[in-house]
Amino acid sequence: MSTEEWEAELGRQVRRARLSADIDQKTLARTANVSHSALRALEAGTGSSLRTLVRVIRALDRTDWLESLEPPAHLSPLEILRASEGHSEPQRASRRRAVEDS
Repeated sequence: MSTEEWEAELGRQVRRARLSADIDQKTLARTANVSHSALRALEAGTGSSLRTLVRVIRALDRTDWLESLEPPAHLSPLEILRASEGHSEPQRASRRRAVEDS
């Protein structure tokens, strides 16, 4: 799916959630502390900020959508060992070594 298609799909989902909760756009915008035009743009899939999306999702009491973005962590035995030795999660990606042509 393209970025535009994802935006449109997210907008449809927000609109369905709003209508299921029987809330009009102006009320939801006020509750979410976003402008009415920002909510219209979000629902139309014509671009929105992450801040607007999060505020609207919270106002709809659908934070489960946000929590589903990252699956629950399942620790491997190696991760458990590293944690017990005081190693923390990586803070940045490791440097990739250039592949030499042979």
